[in-house]
Amino acid sequence: MSKRNSAAAKTAARERLRAEREKQAKRAKVRRQLIVAASVVGVLAIAGGIGYAVVQNNKPTYWESAKDDKLVKPANTTGTNGTTVVLGKSTAKKTLVMYEDPRCPICAQFEQTVGSTVKSDWDAGKFKIQYVGATFIDNKDNGEGSKNALSAMGAALNVSPEAFLEYKTALYSTKYHPDETTDKFKDDAYLIKVANTVPALKNNAAFQKAVKAGTYDKWALDMSATFDKSGVTGTPTLKMDGKTLTGSDGTNAPMTVADFTTAITAALKA
Repeated sequence: MSKRNSAAAKTAARERLRAEREKQAKRAKVRRQLIVAASVVGVLAIAGGIGYAVVQNNKPTYWESAKDDKLVKPANTTGTNGTTVVLGKSTAKKTLVMYEDPRCPICAQFEQTVGSTVKSDWDAGKFKIQYVGATFIDNKDNGEGSKNALSAMGAALNVSPEAFLEYKTALYSTKYHPDETTDKFKDDAYLIKVANTVPALKNNAAFQKAVKAGTYDKWALDMSATFDKSGVTGTPTLKMDGKTLTGSDGTNAPMTVADFTTAITAALKA
């Protein structure tokens, strides 16, 4: 082989090697560009995701938004925003103020034990009943049941005072009142199921429509705000003439018929 041929072969080999290296360099550059582009897209996606999450987290919840709803007051209410609920015969000289939270287990215990006596005395005209609803249990566990049940009670109150009191009794009953940790009252269907045990509310289309539409949601929030401003710190709390009624322990609400009868008799005579 001539030297020329040998040199030409070497030159050709070098050209092939150079071309191959250029191809590899181009492929490497493309890969780097793709990686950078993918990284940018990933960063933008993460940023977008974070931005979306921030927006979603900052959106008001349904109940926060309900504060700005148009207020609809139930029938049989008076006072600011319809939050004064006084029920009973006009001839009754005194008023028993009852502070309760729909989800409160002690309120349920009170209703199951003493409720029929309270209702009997109310029917007899011994006193009026002023109801003040609370929703602090919802606040404690980020629930909705107290507010939703209070709204449904507003729908019952719009039917009649008797329907309201019977519905309250049903909600607190051993059969339907859930454990405090179970937020069953947030379910409209469950509230309607309980209402169907009350004659005046059974298959009552207007009542059911109000519950499903949240007609009295704003009212329930205003009622809850009334409780928050009252200075009362627990439920059930009973008051007459501004004085708290207590059981034999001198501290808590009367939780037996005997204790309630003693406390209410003294309050009516005062």
